[in-house]
Amino acid sequence: MNPFPELDLNLGMTNNPGSPFYAGVGEEGDVTKTDSGLKEYTITLVISDQEVENVHLVIGEKQIEIPTYKLTITDNKTNETEAYQVTRDTLNFVKSETKKSFLSFLGFKKFDRMSYFYDSIAFEPKVEDIEKFDISKHRKLSQDVLIYELDGNGRKIQLYAGDINEFRKPENIEQYFIIVDKSNGKSFIGDILYREKFLKLTPKVELHIIKRKKVPKNFEYDSKGNIKRVVYI
Repeated sequence: MNPFPELDLNLGMTNNPGSPFYAGVGEEGDVTKTDSGLKEYTITLVISDQEVENVHLVIGEKQIEIPTYKLTITDNKTNETEAYQVTRDTLNFVKSETKKSFLSFLGFKKFDRMSYFYDSIAFEPKVEDIEKFDISKHRKLSQDVLIYELDGNGRKIQLYAGDINEFRKPENIEQYFIIVDKSNGKSFIGDILYREKFLKLTPKVELHIIKRKKVPKNFEYDSKGNIKRVVYI
């Protein structure tokens, strides 16, 4: 892309949501001076195939354990990189089963075990190992919640940062990624807003999704919501 010409004027970043230079912090009238030259910068989010740990989410009526993967954020001006966690699997409850113990026929039901089965809908790049999305124009910021939306493989997908205990899948969304940090999403949200302010002109935001080598198909849970078994595609 050819660089923009140098212009002899001062452009400002504003917190007016109707402005193309919206900073997104929800306060009116705060204007920050920018460089005279118009420059386009990019914030890059990368959802990796590197599994990190597990997080408990409420799915339907039950709290269950879901694997998280490494997510990194950087930009091409500061080159600062921070790491977070993100879920990659959208789970739907299928059925529950009682697995009887060998003492069950004697009336000792307390040794029976319940299992809960969920199907996983996973979004994976179909052709290349990495798929890229421009999500700059699909950003929604409300009180303590930041959402990006994208279309992938004909599906509506949401990237959510906020309190994971408050998350509920919208009806129009088929799949989701949930960002996890130690402050209910506030660290990630603050990171995005800091970069937007530092880059001054509203930057391009790209989401890169790396294809996993092992993609979960089904999850089996115990009565406490802990993973007992994962079946992969």
